[in-house]
Amino acid sequence: MITVRGVELRAGARLLLADTSFTVSPGDRIGLVGRNGAGKTTLLTALAGRSRPASGSITRTGPLGFLAQDSRAADPSVTVTDRILAARGLDRALHALRAAETAMAAASADPVALERAMAAYARAETAFQSGGGYAAEAEAARVAAGLGLPERVLAEPVGALSGGQRRRVELARILFAGHTGTLLLDEPTNHLDADSVGWLRAFLRGHSGGVVVISHDTSLLADVVNRVFHLDPARAAVDVHNTGWERYLAQRAADERRRARERAGAERKAASLHAQADRMRARVATAATARSMARRADRMLAELEPARRTEKVARIRLPEPSPCGRMPLGAVGLTKAYGGRRVLDGVDLAVDRGSRLLVLGLNGAGKTTLLRVLAGREAPDGGRVVPGHGLRLGYFAQEHDTLREELTVRENLVADAPHLTDGEVRGVLGSFLFTGDDADKRAGVLSGGEKTRLALAGLVHSGANVLLLDEPTNNLDPASRDEVLAAVGSYPGAIVMVTHDEGAVDALRPDRVLLLPDADEDLWNEEYRELVALA
Repeated sequence: MITVRGVELRAGARLLLADTSFTVSPGDRIGLVGRNGAGKTTLLTALAGRSRPASGSITRTGPLGFLAQDSRAADPSVTVTDRILAARGLDRALHALRAAETAMAAASADPVALERAMAAYARAETAFQSGGGYAAEAEAARVAAGLGLPERVLAEPVGALSGGQRRRVELARILFAGHTGTLLLDEPTNHLDADSVGWLRAFLRGHSGGVVVISHDTSLLADVVNRVFHLDPARAAVDVHNTGWERYLAQRAADERRRARERAGAERKAASLHAQADRMRARVATAATARSMARRADRMLAELEPARRTEKVARIRLPEPSPCGRMPLGAVGLTKAYGGRRVLDGVDLAVDRGSRLLVLGLNGAGKTTLLRVLAGREAPDGGRVVPGHGLRLGYFAQEHDTLREELTVRENLVADAPHLTDGEVRGVLGSFLFTGDDADKRAGVLSGGEKTRLALAGLVHSGANVLLLDEPTNNLDPASRDEVLAAVGSYPGAIVMVTHDEGAVDALRPDRVLLLPDADEDLWNEEYRELVALA
């Protein structure tokens, strides 16, 4: 359970929430919604105890699991199973059991050493069973399987996995940890295939504790939540709707229509009173009445709810591509392995000027690795990347690792486009909704959606004629996502894209598809569209 009392949240000097109070109780499944930059991730981080509010109090009781938007495993050398079990401390108990078993086998001829080893085994087994024992280990495996982590990866180190697989490991760990407590989930469906999303929905619907989820997957919200908290940045307030998603949408639309009718009626009546007062003001006998009528009209307008300002939408655009040859980018026989597991095996590629290539494959098939190799972020173990005449690459990384987190928003853009004047920098940042103090925030404290916008802003003046886009619509609110898709659809250069978003595929209009890990290339047809959500 989480109790929030009189909380004020700020991002630098900008007020996000003022005097906010609410409770998250067992059985509450809350959808936390609002445009990018409204403060959703900041609020969730404060609820998790990872940051402190400017004022007010947040009280937490019972176990709590927090999935951050850019979650990373603390130690890439631990195995997937141990990472998940560590959520309940079972990894240490299991290691102690294994060590005691080894010690007993080695001490079979030494009664004293055998007795010590047996005592150590008994202590380890007690600790293991108190944490749920083998039933808990089976539960961890079930959660991992439900989120699409195959059995073969459970013994692998987390650092050897793809970004999508690591995200699944962290989500599995949180769900395993918070089995009876409150779950705080920031974009939990990122990198999940359709089957895993379905499993997650069922898990959350059956969860007995509280849930607060940020998601731009409206089908998840419609299927899971029973309360909706809408963050309104214009009022620095949370609007609490104690209803499901569909009724919330209908209620919000009805409220907007009601406010519009009330405002229009009050404004007509106030205008009539002001007009009548103006006519009466010239006569001494009715001047006092005229002043009273004018004050009444002013009070009528002052008592109206403030007009809701239309939320700003980022004007996202992609670069004007520089001239290039017929085939600006190619690759021959690319291979790449991590920890003995080969993820790229003989990939050949030819990216023609203005072409559209979609890369498809399951999580861990090497999609992100291929884009990183093409972008020069990693060297292939074998084969080579072939830059064509006039190649200028633009790379968007799904984990935003092209951003310099220690630099500010403004400094990141200047580093990507040093030729821009101060005025041009302000103009680009403003079009991507970074205004005022936002431009001086460190990139490391931005939400996932804000990082996506900043990374795209860095491409605007790059002159890139080949874009490598790795999940470019992740973390975006619907309006910003539509802007990105429109920019993708109108971009005249070549695009190589990795995405789980069917809408992004529609905007891309691919002419070819590359299937990993087999490295098979084919002309695009609609049958491949069915693989997008499953990949």
